[in-house]
Amino acid sequence: MRIETVFLFDLDGTLVDSVYQHVLAWKEALDAEGIPLSVWRIHRKIGMSGGLFTNQLLRETGLDIDPERIDRLRRLHAEAYGRLSKGVVPLPGAKELLATLTDNGIPWAIATSGRMETAGHNLVALGVDPDQVPVVTRDLVKYAKPDPDLFLAAAERLKAPIEHAVIVGDSIWDMLAARRCRGLGVGLLSGGYGTEELERSGAVRVYDDPAMLLQHLDEVGGRR
Repeated sequence: MRIETVFLFDLDGTLVDSVYQHVLAWKEALDAEGIPLSVWRIHRKIGMSGGLFTNQLLRETGLDIDPERIDRLRRLHAEAYGRLSKGVVPLPGAKELLATLTDNGIPWAIATSGRMETAGHNLVALGVDPDQVPVVTRDLVKYAKPDPDLFLAAAERLKAPIEHAVIVGDSIWDMLAARRCRGLGVGLLSGGYGTEELERSGAVRVYDDPAMLLQHLDEVGGRR
């Protein structure tokens, strides 16, 4: 008897090169609301849930951010990202990695903290049809990363125990969520976090990008 491995992927910074478009979109939204926040501080929050993002904003700026303002920020970010997403492309090896898993009969799914209004642009760039591939977005769960709900829902869509999942992400929020649901966290450097940060958050292996992960797929159970 052997464990049948499944792969659960984050989207932004993991399969598509979109982290900095998100950073600039959030910067534009925050500026429009008169909320001062440095670009580097925004980058540190990409990948976490919107609610946690807001809580950190409150701590760092001391501003009162009511529900109406939160909704405006989300809409402003989505509008800005829609314009900037024209420059989003798959990360090196991303399409080949997914194709290899499919060809080898290894199930995979995508679990992203983004809502479909922004994730949809990335899926188009990646060539993934959410009607054909399990895709879990922020719209479908109560809590996003670092809570594990997205990955748990994705594993359920694949009808697989979460303990059999290799969870691939580029941020500490992905790795913390993977650790909390007892999946095997694998980190990628393509989102801007460093090796030590990812390992401290629970990554058992760290690779540069999807292309490097594909070269070492057998190291994390990606074989039949």
